[in-house]
Amino acid sequence: MTPKDRAALQKSLRSSLEALRAKARPEIEKNRTDEARAGGDDDAQPFVEMGQAIASARNKHDAQTAERMAQALSKLANDPDGFGDCAECGEPIALKRLQAMPWAQYCVGCQAKKDGPRGGPTRRKVTDYT
Repeated sequence: MTPKDRAALQKSLRSSLEALRAKARPEIEKNRTDEARAGGDDDAQPFVEMGQAIASARNKHDAQTAERMAQALSKLANDPDGFGDCAECGEPIALKRLQAMPWAQYCVGCQAKKDGPRGGPTRRKVTDYT
């Protein structure tokens, strides 16, 4: 990876991190309001809880992504020659992958191993489900 590539990735990381931190976070609605306790619409309660779960998952994901971005920026500053190497196998992560996701820690092969199979068992033959 060239110094020019690293500079472009650093700029992209900083921009992405600033955008993530600046993104407006809607407040998570309280579980029960005074109106709900006073005989309000109990049918709305499941929707409030679902909204809370979605907002909580989003906030957790954003915090994890921001942490990975900060780690990548730190590595760029402290170990520029090691930036872009897979944390598992040590091989260089493809530049296209880093351009798409500059905070990537693993090459495609190691990330696939970490993620494991998706979607459960696959059908091998037409007769598997008959």
